[in-house]
Amino acid sequence: MTTNPILQPKVTTFFDKDSSTFSYVVKDPNSSSCAIVDSVLDFDYASGGTSHKSADEIIDYVTHNQLTVEWLIETHVHADHLSAAPYIQSKVGGKIGIGEHITIVQDTFAKVFNENTDFLHDGSQFDHLFHDGERYMVGGMQCVAMHTPGHTPACFTHVLGDAVFVGDTLFMPDAGTARADFPGGNAEVLFDSVQKILALPEDHRIFMCHDYCPNGRALEYQTTVKIQKEQNIHVKQGMSKEAFVTLRETRDKTLAMPRLILPSLQINMRAGHMPEPEENGLSYLKVPLNAFK
Repeated sequence: MTTNPILQPKVTTFFDKDSSTFSYVVKDPNSSSCAIVDSVLDFDYASGGTSHKSADEIIDYVTHNQLTVEWLIETHVHADHLSAAPYIQSKVGGKIGIGEHITIVQDTFAKVFNENTDFLHDGSQFDHLFHDGERYMVGGMQCVAMHTPGHTPACFTHVLGDAVFVGDTLFMPDAGTARADFPGGNAEVLFDSVQKILALPEDHRIFMCHDYCPNGRALEYQTTVKIQKEQNIHVKQGMSKEAFVTLRETRDKTLAMPRLILPSLQINMRAGHMPEPEENGLSYLKVPLNAFK
């Protein structure tokens, strides 16, 4: 019996300084097919203005290299930046996909933002809802979607060849793991999800969604399963679930809400689409007072 070798895709990184977010173009090494992971729509909170500088950099790269976009992957409903997936899709195609538990997030935050009955909670705003363990292809490259909740109920890790995109579940080893205090988050569940990631082959590359450069070090976005197992300050070898939960919950109590959480959630639970315009042609976002005290 023979098994297909694990391919090593070409991963090109794009960084949005304003939200400290990494986006990626992940190319099948044997074809022009690619996926785009966690794109960013530029947003100025003070003016309410959006722009496409970050997204256009990705589009220009795809176009210049004559790539075929098959997937626009969201690792989860981000609380720190707005998704540019619909805009990128309109320029270069691809299917917008997110984990199937998006419905839980939609139901939770539809209540927070008092959405009317026109907002559907069934994930239908996305082109595809991944289920745990689902296998899919980018060109000829085998990919797997892994449900890794804890930060949010809908977090997924995507394994494209030997490249692992963890969303906010893991950070660089000196920064640890994601917070677990958002609605639907759970530190015990997060610990189990991290162990699921660390069970992947040790030489698999892990790519961050964010890096906040702790202690003033240079920006980093890539590590390996082996390094995370040995060095991650929250889950390195020997860390018990009980100790992790205590550490995580204690730290979470000290953290402020992300600066863009209110606009991000409203847009991202819609797959990056804006709320329907009102009679004056403008779309509006809500600020629910004291909902996140």
